[in-house]
Amino acid sequence: TGGKDRRSGLILTIPLCLEQTSMDELSVTLDYLLSIPSEKCKARGFTVIVDGRKSQWNVVKTVVLMLQNVVPAEVSLVCVVKPDEFWDKKVTHFCFWKEKDRLGFEVILVSANKLTRYIEPCQLTEDFGGTLTYDHMDWLNKRLVFEKFTKESTSLLDELALINNGSDKGTQQEKERSIDLNFLPSVDPETVLQTGHELLSELQQRRFNGSDGGVSWSPMDDELLAQPQVMKLLDSLREQYTRYQEVCRQRSKRTQLEEIQQKVMQVVNWLEGPGSEQLRTQWGIGDSIRASQALQQKHEEIESQHSEWFAVYVELNQQIAALLNAGDEEDLVELKALQQQLSDVCYRQASQLEFRQNLLQAALEFHSVAQDLSQQLDGLLGMLCVDVAPADGASIQQTLKLLEEKLKSVDLGLQGLREKGQSLLDQISNQASWAYGKDVTIENKENVDHIQGVMEDMQLRKQRCEDMVDVRRLKMLQMVQLFKCEEDAAQAVEWLSELLDALLKTHIRLGDDAQETKVLLEKHRKFVDVAQSTYDYGRQLLQATVVLCQSLRCTSRSSGDTLPRLNRVWKQFTITSEERVHRLETAVAFHSSAEKILQECPEQPEAFNEMEQFDEIEAVGKSLLDRLTVPVVYPDGSEQYFGSPSDMASAAEHIREKMKLVSLKKQQLRQPEATTPES
Repeated sequence: TGGKDRRSGLILTIPLCLEQTSMDELSVTLDYLLSIPSEKCKARGFTVIVDGRKSQWNVVKTVVLMLQNVVPAEVSLVCVVKPDEFWDKKVTHFCFWKEKDRLGFEVILVSANKLTRYIEPCQLTEDFGGTLTYDHMDWLNKRLVFEKFTKESTSLLDELALINNGSDKGTQQEKERSIDLNFLPSVDPETVLQTGHELLSELQQRRFNGSDGGVSWSPMDDELLAQPQVMKLLDSLREQYTRYQEVCRQRSKRTQLEEIQQKVMQVVNWLEGPGSEQLRTQWGIGDSIRASQALQQKHEEIESQHSEWFAVYVELNQQIAALLNAGDEEDLVELKALQQQLSDVCYRQASQLEFRQNLLQAALEFHSVAQDLSQQLDGLLGMLCVDVAPADGASIQQTLKLLEEKLKSVDLGLQGLREKGQSLLDQISNQASWAYGKDVTIENKENVDHIQGVMEDMQLRKQRCEDMVDVRRLKMLQMVQLFKCEEDAAQAVEWLSELLDALLKTHIRLGDDAQETKVLLEKHRKFVDVAQSTYDYGRQLLQATVVLCQSLRCTSRSSGDTLPRLNRVWKQFTITSEERVHRLETAVAFHSSAEKILQECPEQPEAFNEMEQFDEIEAVGKSLLDRLTVPVVYPDGSEQYFGSPSDMASAAEHIREKMKLVSLKKQQLRQPEATTPES
């Protein structure tokens, strides 16, 4: 179980049962168990626990005697665990006492609960009241795995040693014959190594974690030799397996070398022959998108044929690299020469294909940009040839914005065409280096002339469009200004109409006294100043529309109607304003005279000698009341009243109230004159 006695000797537990116990099997089992510990461990002796609680006395006695033959020197103490209903004490006592000297070890009969007197509880399993964790099935499974690994690894080591040693001796022919006869081991080395690593990992984990990790502990640590044996076998296996892999690689390398040489020459001969001839016949770039696309399609066919041989090159290069990494010194020079020759030819041919593909792609992009730019110039020219007839300023702004965007797009397109053209010219200038000695000056000159001619033609067309855009831009900006002036003039008419409407509807009060009326009169004058500024602003805008129409040689659509409307509204506002001023001035005169009379001291009758003042105030008040009921009459015969009838009635009522006060004051002044003759 892994438990130890107080002398650090291992504890051997023999559980007996009710069934018949085979002494032969028990002897074999003991021999096996005693072969596991190291010699150092055996020297410390064993303590044997014979669990006889479920067995007969005769069986227990036989087992104890058998220990003399199996492990006489190693046994230090035998503890026979007796059952609760013990055997005959005299017999048992007599027998063990009698055999004590001959056995060579002490035998103790003890109950299970008294066993801790001889062995610590932490070294006993739960069956004997201890705390040592032990799982026999787990231990048994690990031993089976260990012994299977030991058997397979030992056999595999012999086979690998035979193969490896055979490959190290004799001539090359003998070496190959030895490898052929013993090429495959009977067991997969990888599987055996994996099993050993898993077993070693399990042993190391149990050693360091023990029962604290939640796994049942089993005695397979260094002391029982399991872990060192596994490590030693794994080291030997790895060494032999590495040599075996080297033998296999050498044999495979020799076979591959001849195949590689043959394939390398096939690739080189085709690339330097038919492959190079195909590229020599392709130099043009085409004069349009369709022509460039046709040349690209032809080039793709050539690339497709080359790609098959390039795939062979990649495979060969990988094989050569693998052989270089694992090759012998005598093969390195030949392999490197093959690899260099193959790489030089393939890279040179691939560079030529890539150069040709890039040239055709650049030509296609150049023609595509040229075609797009030509379409943009056609669209811009068509837009400039159509006369501008916008409905309002917003549509002109939108049209002008579209025109600027088209011109900007043309500028960008021309810039892109120059960049593409220069890039294509640079590539063409480098084309001679890939000509295999062929004179390509004529072909290059035709291509260069075509590219430069396209760029010059596009530049001239763009310049003509720019000149036309400048003229159209000036005209459209003037039209925007014209529409803006007309819109602002119409807005001025609307503002003036709103001021007139506000004057009629909200400027109603005449004031409760002379001071308030004067304040209202001052506010009215400022209000009139605002209206005057609005009218002047509208007149200036309409004058500007006349000038712009003359410049554009067109008649304004709205200024002819706007000017009469502006004058008509201004005339109405002027008449209404004058009426308002007249009413306020009359109200000031009325309030000033009335307040003066009402504030005079009654003890000074000489101030009112002339009753004409009262008559004048009454006349002014009546005139003001009459004016409140009269509407404002405009030149076209239309009429407008200030405010609503209730508003006018409220203002008239206040005037009447003040007239009553004046009348009452007049009567008060007359009473003293009437009483003087009587006195």
